[in-house]
Formats: sequence, C-alpha cells, structure tokens
Amino acid sequence: MTQEAQKDFNAMLRQPRDMPRVQTVTDPGTIAKYGGSRMLLAPPLAYDAVMRAVPFGRLTTAGEIRAHLARRHQADFTDPMTAGIFISMAAWASFQRPERDTPYWRTLKAGGELNEKYPGGIPAQRALLEAEGHTVVSRGRTRLRWFVRDYERSLFPLSE
Repeated sequence: MTQEAQKDFNAMLRQPRDMPRVQTVTDPGTIAKYGGSRMLLAPPLAYDAVMRAVPFGRLTTAGEIRAHLARRHQADFTDPMTAGIFISMAAWASFQRPERDTPYWRTLKAGGELNEKYPGGIPAQRALLEAEGHTVVSRGRTRLRWFVRDYERSLFPLSE
C-alpha cells in the first residue's frame, strides 16, 4: 500500500460493503485450485475480529483466517486477494489507533513468513514477535525472506 500515512484505515475498515456474501465461481481452474465453487467475500472487520482473538505468544496465518471464515459462512474458500488487502488494512488501522488493539504482527503469511506490508515492515514485525518469545530466521541468498521458526507450534486454533 502506498502513502499509508495519508490514509484513514479505520474509516476504510468500517466502510459499508455488500459483505459477507458467498458467490459462485464457474472457472474450472479456480474450482480445482480451491476445492469448490462457493467463494466467500468477507468484510474487513471480520478479518480484524479474528486477528484480535490471537493471544500473546500465539500465531495465525492469513490462510488459517481465510479457512476459518469460509467454514463459518459455509463457503469452500475465501477470496485470497481481498483477504490480503483486508488483513493489511486491519494492521494499518490498528497502527493508527492509540490503543493498537489488533495484534496484527501475530498474523503471518503462508509458511510462517513475515509480512513486509505491515506498519514498519519486517523490522517492526520481527521485533514485536521476538518480544513475545518467537525466533525469526532469514532464508534466501539474493532476496532475504523472514520466517518464524517452528511457527506451527504456536498456531492458535481458530474456533467455529
């Protein structure tokens, strides 16, 4: 996201949208990739609510949140593009609030990877995760990527 400082992410988080809604996709490739034709479009506040539920020292991933929301709405999958946008939106909205009540740094990308699009980028997320006892490691030679070591052990079970 560009020019984050000038955007009001809390207003964006609460914008009325025609969501949640489940729509049917007909593209065979999409159906094969995601295992069904019922795609959930969940509102940004739904992502924010799930992210708020992850306690100190525990983690979740964007994929876990997507699967949780899809189950809750009897859908086969959740739209991955809007999910990524809305997770980032929830992170920036929390960052802009004085109380910073959504622990967005506990939501990782696939495979336990840190999210460079969060406020402060990788260094800030890394510091917050390490303060909670997680070990962050780098992978790669030319393009370093950062991951929480053994993140699976700290996954927080998202209830229905």
